[in-house]
Amino acid sequence: MGAFSLSRRLAAEGLGSALLLAVVVGSGVMGERLAGGNAALALLANSLATGAALVVLIWVLGPISGAHFNPAVTLVAALRRDLPWRTALAYPIAQVVGAAAGVWAAHAMFGEPILQSSARLRDGEALVFSEVVATFGLLAVILGAGRLRPESVAPAVGLYIVAAYWFTASTSFANPAATIARSLSDTFAGIAPSSAPAFILAQLVGALLAAGVFGWLLKAEEGS
Repeated sequence: MGAFSLSRRLAAEGLGSALLLAVVVGSGVMGERLAGGNAALALLANSLATGAALVVLIWVLGPISGAHFNPAVTLVAALRRDLPWRTALAYPIAQVVGAAAGVWAAHAMFGEPILQSSARLRDGEALVFSEVVATFGLLAVILGAGRLRPESVAPAVGLYIVAAYWFTASTSFANPAATIARSLSDTFAGIAPSSAPAFILAQLVGALLAAGVFGWLLKAEEGS
């Protein structure tokens, strides 16, 4: 990443976040329209498209910016001193702006009103705890694969997200920028703005827990 300027890295984070959210929201709309009321089929389409997109986006943009697309990932990278704080403070702005643009692009592609606010409530302790677990798992994959099998990070993240869509009650948002952007879409992938703060807090807790646990695990591995 040292060969790329901060402006290019921020552009990569914004572009990647935009494309990711266009996939998340767009595949949700397409899945719901084609599934004929079958929510499981719609979720399957949504999860497969999202996982596949993540693999490709990480492959393409990872060499430029690290392909975080996620403030929780950026926070952990800064805490681990893998990313300077000056850069880490700028990344989330690009991620949120890009994610919102991706949501609006998805609306435009499917003939939806561009500006929306979601009415899909995602409340309750079970869903909030699910976001702790989902984000812990995502950071576990990134930290573990990044240390032990760096070439496998992209497919590992994509496969994990596909699985996490299904094994978590929240369908694994696991990303504060995505959560904010999805509150701007009253579609299959949306989340009501009133539900978003608890999700974001849970995501940050999950990320910090993963940083602590894997900081210990990976140190033990290095010292063995």
